[in-house]
Amino acid sequence: MSDEQRNGPPPAPPPEPGDASVPEGLVSAVLNLVNTGPVLLGAYTIAELTAVDAIVDFLEARPSDEVLAEAVRSLAARQLLVAGSSEEQVQVRGDLGITVAFQRRARKVLDARTTGTEPGEPWRILLLPQPEGICLMIRIDALGVHQIGLHKLDEALRTLIDWLPGGRVAKPDPAMDADAVLTASERSALVTVTDYTAQGSAEVAGASRDLILARNDGRLHVLSRDPRDRAELVPTGAEDREDVEERLAGLLT
Repeated sequence: MSDEQRNGPPPAPPPEPGDASVPEGLVSAVLNLVNTGPVLLGAYTIAELTAVDAIVDFLEARPSDEVLAEAVRSLAARQLLVAGSSEEQVQVRGDLGITVAFQRRARKVLDARTTGTEPGEPWRILLLPQPEGICLMIRIDALGVHQIGLHKLDEALRTLIDWLPGGRVAKPDPAMDADAVLTASERSALVTVTDYTAQGSAEVAGASRDLILARNDGRLHVLSRDPRDRAELVPTGAEDREDVEERLAGLLT
């Protein structure tokens, strides 16, 4: 057994002045719950998440100060945001506090965006893997509502794969016009995994890698960026659905 397994997960970093803090022991307690099944953490707007620093900075445009102020008032009225131990801090409570804690622990994010979705479907899914083999999953709908939950990583990946475009994998064709395939596709998706670092409460994007899926006439085209020219898309050589799933999982390693 490793030291981490004996001693529990590493504590969340201490909050910066003006940050929202989360109760001690919260992370380890929730980890035990996730091992028994998904832990659903509620739905929030981007302004509410930004107000408590619960969103990766480079993924979203920052709402206006007026919108953020209204979000703070809304959270305070619901007792999700209360005074902290000093005048410079506030404490995030309830499920939103859990979201903050696990967002801060992540150091990479999978961002999947899909076209051709149906009413009631999310158009975007974020996965923020954790060291213990679980992840924070955020489903974003057309209204910008963020449905958040904690899941085992393998289960979250299965959910993601079921949501992404499917079909019989097309044979790689070097002469294929990628732009034409994407334009004519019934459903397409861009999956980007970005590593990042934290500087205080701010996240700074690092290296990233992409996988592009496009379903056209029942065939699934699997593309990636050409390493010689990242503006160009080329077939990946994926042979079947299992190969696609392995490539998606490989983006996170």
